[in-house]
Amino acid sequence: MPDTLHLSTRPVVLFDFDGTLADTSPAILRMARMALGNRGYDVDSLGDMTSLIGPPLYDGFMDLCHVDLDEAIAITNEYRKLFNAEVKPEDYPPLPGVPELLQALVDRGTRIAIATSRLESMAIEMINALGLPPFEVIVGRLEPGRDTKADCIREAMRQLGVTCDEVVMVGDRKHDTQGAHACGIPCIAVYTGTAKPGEHEEVGADVICHGMGEVAKVLGVSL
Repeated sequence: MPDTLHLSTRPVVLFDFDGTLADTSPAILRMARMALGNRGYDVDSLGDMTSLIGPPLYDGFMDLCHVDLDEAIAITNEYRKLFNAEVKPEDYPPLPGVPELLQALVDRGTRIAIATSRLESMAIEMINALGLPPFEVIVGRLEPGRDTKADCIREAMRQLGVTCDEVVMVGDRKHDTQGAHACGIPCIAVYTGTAKPGEHEEVGADVICHGMGEVAKVLGVSL
């Protein structure tokens, strides 16, 4: 870890949700396959769908299926209908070490919050069902009005009333680093199984970790 960052002394930690705190990948991919099948796509021909985990769903479906925004919205609406009906809290458990990391930060007096690209109403419902230590704010996408990861990070900082030098972001995809840097804050990127090898290095993540044990060390707490 670069000494100049002093990340362990920052009083606020923003976390991504999907793939960072919770193992939502199986549920996301299962619902995506169902939604695409219902829309008439040959799901097996689409290849690797892990690109759907991280970015806003509209963007993910546009890239995966090579379709326009209107069709991506239709797929997303079908996906959300299925997700709301089918997915339960046991389908997206916290990743190993997450409850312990969050509790250690709270016990130290660090403020924790969420900045996610997931639709805000769904994010709040899902996070509250997991029984994790409480987050001071949970900020997600709004449609319309809050579209990008940077938008969500910026709004979380506004609600917290903090400046750039008080905050560090923790996320598992390149969008987290890109959004954090757009807001002038550093990002701890963690490989949890969703990002492709080299993804965090390519976008210049400030610190790269493998698992929450390493994240805890960077943040100056022990699990």
